Amino acid sequence: MVNLSDQLSENIGYLRGIFKNAMDFILREFQIDGVSAALVAMEGLVNKQHITLGVLNPIMRTAILQASGREKMVYIQQNVLGTADQAEVHTMDDLVLRLMNGFSVLLIDECNYALAFGTQGFEKRSVDEPDTEVMQRGSREGFVETYIINISMIRRRMKTPALKFEPIILGEESHTPAAICYLDTIVDPEILAEVKKRLGSCNLQDVLAAGYLTGYLERPSIFESVGLTERPDTLCGKLHEGRIGILIDGTPTAVYVPYLFVENFQTVDDYANRPFYAAFIRWLKYAAFFLAIFLPGIYVGIATHNPELLPETLLLKVAEAESQTPFPVMLEAILLYFMYELMREAGLRVPKSLSGSVSIVGGLVIGETAVSAGLVSAPSLVVIAVTVITGYVIPKLYEQMAVLRLAFIVVGGIWGVWGILVGLTFIIFNLCGKSSFKVPFMAPVAPFRLHAMRDVALRIGWKRLAAKNNPVQNMPGAGKEEKRF
Repeated sequence: MVNLSDQLSENIGYLRGIFKNAMDFILREFQIDGVSAALVAMEGLVNKQHITLGVLNPIMRTAILQASGREKMVYIQQNVLGTADQAEVHTMDDLVLRLMNGFSVLLIDECNYALAFGTQGFEKRSVDEPDTEVMQRGSREGFVETYIINISMIRRRMKTPALKFEPIILGEESHTPAAICYLDTIVDPEILAEVKKRLGSCNLQDVLAAGYLTGYLERPSIFESVGLTERPDTLCGKLHEGRIGILIDGTPTAVYVPYLFVENFQTVDDYANRPFYAAFIRWLKYAAFFLAIFLPGIYVGIATHNPELLPETLLLKVAEAESQTPFPVMLEAILLYFMYELMREAGLRVPKSLSGSVSIVGGLVIGETAVSAGLVSAPSLVVIAVTVITGYVIPKLYEQMAVLRLAFIVVGGIWGVWGILVGLTFIIFNLCGKSSFKVPFMAPVAPFRLHAMRDVALRIGWKRLAAKNNPVQNMPGAGKEEKRF
């Protein structure tokens, strides 16, 4: 760590060496009543008008008669720019980090520290509704890439001094600013300490997205135990349940832990709609989850190994359709599924002007034309189409369902219905054996708590739901579980 020198020429020389060939490095040298000074900043990260009107003009127009550079710096700090957002800088590492965060820094000869001013002026996206979490009755605000704005959106919704934000720097090269947020009256100190420990072990060179941190906050598994959201109202609700949020500069996605499996089926709309309708939608999602994973595998397993499980009329129709196609049922299902996934990926990646063409071509090729040509059977097409549509009902689990769906098609084609049952058992064991920061991942289903079913199996009214808050660390099976009957 290099300390700042009291010689301005040495400091400028060091900075010029660091930022050699950097066209966005700004260095403005001038005189303050006979003493040399310099202002440094990074082009594109600062507001030049703010620097001119708020920093340079007051300094240049004020008679600063102190003899030494250090005395001039103290006078500027206390009298000339006493109201400006400023901080003392004593090392080169701190100075460079301030520059990268949009500060402008004042250096004066014969002074061994510098002053950094908050003159940020970089371009940022305006607050808008997130595309990935669209709600009918919820807020239309979503997080943006600037984490300071995200902090303000949370603070505006939770006007309590118990809400805390702790700064943290992530990435050995990117030095990405981030903030850990929680309610200190509810959060479990042990979970908070564990989160800080795991983030402290992050040895990434760059942190450019929230997904970079999930591998450090959870153990490898097909089901994620780290929550991601782009909605400030969702994160506020999670903080009130004792969760810990992480806001990362440069990404509109916030991370929160611990995360439970049942949260994949919960949305903000569930708590804004009437309880009976919210419960109906929630059970619809549970059914969609099982259909999205098991339906194609069960179809392939029954058609290949256990046709006696089908009604006679349906069995005859399936047999007739499959007899006119050149591929086995399992291969047919795999080819159809890959084509649907290719269409989805193409629709996500191509320019918007071409997305309509992709949909038309995909519908013609995979739909009526493929069946008419006898390449695929109509029952297989219907099964795969229903499976893909049900997968969109739970977007948080789409990645896991996409992989498991393919796995169960293969399992069903090789071992039939018994293979599907064995695979289901393996998934249940995996879910029940997983935990998120010492909180069982399947809580409150396994271990079971009847009282908690009011917001899992059902969604009761707010009068009863808000009667008592149940922090996540008090879930059954957790270390701080309450005794409840």
